[in-house]
Amino acid sequence: MDGPILLLGGSFLACLAIGVPIAVSIGIATVATMLLAMPAAPALTTTALRMATGIDSFALLAIPFFILSGQLISQGGMAQRLVDFAKALVGGFAGGLAFVNILASMFFGTISGSAVAATSAVGGFMIPSMEKEGYDRETSVAVTMTGSVTGLLIPPSNILIVYSLASGGVSIAALFLAGYVPGILLGLGLMVVAGLIARRRGYPIAGPSSWGEGIRAFFRAAPSLLLIIIVMGGIVAGIFTATEASAIAVVYSLLLAVVVYREVQIRDLPEILLKSSETTAIVMLLIATSVAMSWILSYENIPQDLTAFLLNLTESRVMILLLINLLLLVVGTFMDITPAVLIFTPIFLPVAAELGISPLHFGIMMVLNLCIGLCTPPVGSILFVGCGIGKTTVPKTSKALLPFYAVMVLVLFLVVYRPWLSEGLPVALGYGV
Repeated sequence: MDGPILLLGGSFLACLAIGVPIAVSIGIATVATMLLAMPAAPALTTTALRMATGIDSFALLAIPFFILSGQLISQGGMAQRLVDFAKALVGGFAGGLAFVNILASMFFGTISGSAVAATSAVGGFMIPSMEKEGYDRETSVAVTMTGSVTGLLIPPSNILIVYSLASGGVSIAALFLAGYVPGILLGLGLMVVAGLIARRRGYPIAGPSSWGEGIRAFFRAAPSLLLIIIVMGGIVAGIFTATEASAIAVVYSLLLAVVVYREVQIRDLPEILLKSSETTAIVMLLIATSVAMSWILSYENIPQDLTAFLLNLTESRVMILLLINLLLLVVGTFMDITPAVLIFTPIFLPVAAELGISPLHFGIMMVLNLCIGLCTPPVGSILFVGCGIGKTTVPKTSKALLPFYAVMVLVLFLVVYRPWLSEGLPVALGYGV
């Protein structure tokens, strides 16, 4: 076992070190390991077969639809309307602009299902606005980035669909419901930190919006917010599946962007479809190669061996969960969230099952953990996007991120050790755990 696993890990890290794209790195490492573990012809055939069957899933059809919906939302004029609504709600508090940024990022990330899209769309005008009001640039970027990751927990969320696949079929509807409380709790925690920073540094307080302004902002944003109700309401009520909901989200977003808001022209659609296709291709290649890598890990009995090792190391559930989360926090610093979920779910989920942890709770815990890595150097995708939009550097922004990291980790361990935070809503609505 040691030889194949050392080859798998070593070749994967070597490929990453020389700048090979992560999906290709996973594929090269998997093929190399299979060639060592079995004859050449079966190794290559098995790799191709596992990649093909890995993406042959009806549930995964939701991902390209939600990606297309997110592209339409990003270019459909919804971000400014959501910011205006957030400003009407919380703009008059100390640190109001930071609150507006976080709340708008939560709204936009939730509607688009993409943290990168939320960082780009909201950060594009919130970061300059915060700077204009006296906020320093790095704090503005940090607020935008950390606020955007809440959209990966609050549905619709592509990464929760990916986890459903990796875990062997946990209900997507239950996962969507399970993400609400942790996602909102994370957003509130970030607001507390932003408020404390604003008070200590004496950032200005915007005047409260009048009732008339607030009502107008709500009605301007209401069509965008209605998308959440349509998608989640339909899923919870059993009217349609998550995959069908994703198609409905595309139709609704298209009507909103082209007909209602008129921010997208018909001539813009080919470019939007092209961008969506490119993103979908990247995600599907990641899924295909990661599923193949997960198979070779299972073939070499790594999940079973790791479960036995951890259970022999200590009988304390608290300590084992701590070890798993520390390992995932490290993984998140150098691996994107999609391959990390696909590779490490089959490794750690058996350990969680031995501890009596439900796959539902484990999935929310894992996604929340890896969300932190998206904002963490050296390979945080949102970190690079945020720094690019804010025209600042990673070292400067990383320093500003420290208090936000602290509250994110605090919320993580609340969710880890209080399962009812993720399981309560699904159970209350009749979904088993």
